[in-house]
Amino acid sequence: MKKLMILTAALLAASFGARAQGDVQKAAAEAAAAYSQAPEAQEVVEKPNYWKKYAVFDLGFNQTSLWSWASGGYNSATLRAGIDANANYERDLASWTNRLQLMYGFLWSADKENLIQKSADLMQFESRFGYKTSPESKWKYTADLTFKSQFSDSYDSYKQGTDGKWTGTLKSGLFSPGYLTFGLGMSWDPAPWFSLNLSPVTGGYTFCQIPDLRKGYGMHLREPQLDPLLGDNYYSALFQLGAQLKANLKTSINDVFTYETQLILFTDYLNHPFVWNRVNWDNKFGLMVGKYIKLALDTWLIYDPIVLVAGKEGTDPRQRVQFKEFFSINFTYTLGTK
Repeated sequence: MKKLMILTAALLAASFGARAQGDVQKAAAEAAAAYSQAPEAQEVVEKPNYWKKYAVFDLGFNQTSLWSWASGGYNSATLRAGIDANANYERDLASWTNRLQLMYGFLWSADKENLIQKSADLMQFESRFGYKTSPESKWKYTADLTFKSQFSDSYDSYKQGTDGKWTGTLKSGLFSPGYLTFGLGMSWDPAPWFSLNLSPVTGGYTFCQIPDLRKGYGMHLREPQLDPLLGDNYYSALFQLGAQLKANLKTSINDVFTYETQLILFTDYLNHPFVWNRVNWDNKFGLMVGKYIKLALDTWLIYDPIVLVAGKEGTDPRQRVQFKEFFSINFTYTLGTK
């Protein structure tokens, strides 16, 4: 009897094992069939990004306070804010670069109570379309557009009246002057940090909306017999046709020290051709002393023979070399692709 029970249990175990094995094989076969019929996963291809965009924000502040200072001086404060935004496109042989620079600053000094003087003012936009002569070439055919002006009125030679109000000599204003140039030519870009652009056909407009400033910025009289002392007798715009040479260099050392320079030379075919009639040379030096703190030194040099610059106390207006420098400690933040 005992042997019969053992035999029966063995037969039942064998039957159960065979059934279980059959179920496992069936499930494996069904899984293999389902896998073979499933659609293959497609590899996700990331779309190329032909744009590089970034913007640098600067905020600089300088302040001086004096208490019983024997050598004298005045309490003063200077504030300057600026943005340098870039949007560059490059695909195959074509490229399109755009740059917008905005800057504004003011100065307050205790020796001129209730007067805020402008210390910095810039509105500049540059756009260039280029097309390479070949895939490996460093040369491009270019179309170049530049606009430059300022935001608000600027005064010089301030004087305070008996009523306590300050008056000065108006030097410039919104779109007074303004410069708009468009040129066709070629550029040589041997490295990402340097470019040289020559536009042998460049049309330039200088415009001035404030009548009293038109003579000083080279506008022509409407009629020779009109009184040249009246600003309304001058045209509000001046057209020049010539050639322009523009060189740009921008480099950095470990993102700590940066240097950028731009030199623009323009010759007027209609007046003294093949002589560089207008020179603009800008330089920017930057030294990062922390993640967001930068020491900055900016310089601007201008020579324009049609612009008359007065000497001390507003006398002897004539052609002069103009120079300006600005040193500041800035809070700097970069947004986008650096």
